[in-house]
Amino acid sequence: MTISTHPVTTNLRAALRVDAAASGALGLLGAAGAVLLGPVLGLPVPLLVGAGLFLVVWAAGLLVLAATATVPRAGAWAVVAVNAAWVVGSVGVVLVVGPTALGVAFLVAQAIAVAVFVEWQLIALRAGRAVAVPA
Repeated sequence: MTISTHPVTTNLRAALRVDAAASGALGLLGAAGAVLLGPVLGLPVPLLVGAGLFLVVWAAGLLVLAATATVPRAGAWAVVAVNAAWVVGSVGVVLVVGPTALGVAFLVAQAIAVAVFVEWQLIALRAGRAVAVPA
């Protein structure tokens, strides 16, 4: 008997890659467009730049993790934890910073998107319990 986790690994890799693409795009937008977006969203420019730069680095890390021969479960769980913290932090920014209505919509929309990534990654991890199958 062999242990097969291929479909799970494929699903987890897809979740990590899509997360990386979205994080990278949002990061570039935030870092490069902070001066223009800050006043419109009612968010401090340094916050947008910092979050944007973090997201660019985060996206690169997600791509590295997704490219490993076997995605380590601990690494995948760390991604889930950081993404969950991002959702909570986004709500905190809404409550503490007091963004414009467009800023609230932006923060809520990206928090929902990240929550979807968390769920997708959790589904892949739960399904990842190795199952013995005939060789």
